[in-house]
Amino acid sequence: MPTTAVAPLTIQDAEALVTAAQRAAEAAGIAVSVTVLDAGGHLLAFRRDDRAVLISGETSTRKAYTALQLDAPTADLVDAVQPGGLFHTLPTALDRPLLFIAGGVPVHRDGRLIGALGVGGGAPEQDHAFATAAVTKLA
Repeated sequence: MPTTAVAPLTIQDAEALVTAAQRAAEAAGIAVSVTVLDAGGHLLAFRRDDRAVLISGETSTRKAYTALQLDAPTADLVDAVQPGGLFHTLPTALDRPLLFIAGGVPVHRDGRLIGALGVGGGAPEQDHAFATAAVTKLA
């Protein structure tokens, strides 16, 4: 059964995602860090506003990684890691740290997962909105 090749996330795509997320954050007056990972979880682009809190660089990367690994927005996964939730033990079960805070979104092309975007620095709902806005612009 033949499969159709899907173009991977390019550096141009990654830069467009970073720019769109940062512009959305700037319009809201929020300083953020933005991370873009390819489908293999490798860093394609990263930018931290020099006014953003330092930890936002780490949180944006972990959010992107979590969204990529579970192919879901991190905002949709918050309840799953609560006691009794489906993924309650997952954050401590893996070597690579996951972060179940809103702000990570998978990136799809033609229905296929090609990468993920993470935003950190604002309130979780703000980070999610900035990331979603950027991914929507790319599509």
